[in-house]
Amino acid sequence: MYRIIRGLVLKVLYPIFMLAGSFKKDSKERLQAIIIELNNRLVKKERPRTKRLLVLLPHCLQIDKCDIRITHNIYNCKRCGMCEIKDLIEIAEKYNLNLHVATGGNLARRIVKEVRPEAIVAVACERDLSSGIADTYPMPVIGIPNIRPYGPCKNTLVSLEKVKEAIITLSA
Repeated sequence: MYRIIRGLVLKVLYPIFMLAGSFKKDSKERLQAIIIELNNRLVKKERPRTKRLLVLLPHCLQIDKCDIRITHNIYNCKRCGMCEIKDLIEIAEKYNLNLHVATGGNLARRIVKEVRPEAIVAVACERDLSSGIADTYPMPVIGIPNIRPYGPCKNTLVSLEKVKEAIITLSA
């Protein structure tokens, strides 16, 4: 039942919201946030449990001063602690999860096809999250919007507690 409602939200309401948001640009991100929140609530009510969980992160969580590129292999991280990547790797290791970094929607889609998870915990901006959640339906995805103190795509942050909570919600 909740999966059907989620389908209606993602396949009917989301396009309507994006059409409405195109007329009033400042409301588009707010509408995307509403879709993400509705989706997350419905996924939690579905109570999916899986051992094949993918945690998908944006590259902008890595601090821009870092010399190490983690987009092809997040485990290249030196774990210096200047950004939250170190903490996210530790969380993924603790729960034995697939952890990947994507530079955008196309790479994220490719990662999902290659990893073939049963569920996803995704961190990104509202635009990428909302479209990614809609693209992967009916797969359960919990989206966590990143925090952008320096603007979009630069030294972003994420609530580690929300990531852990989403992992626990989806894990078998």
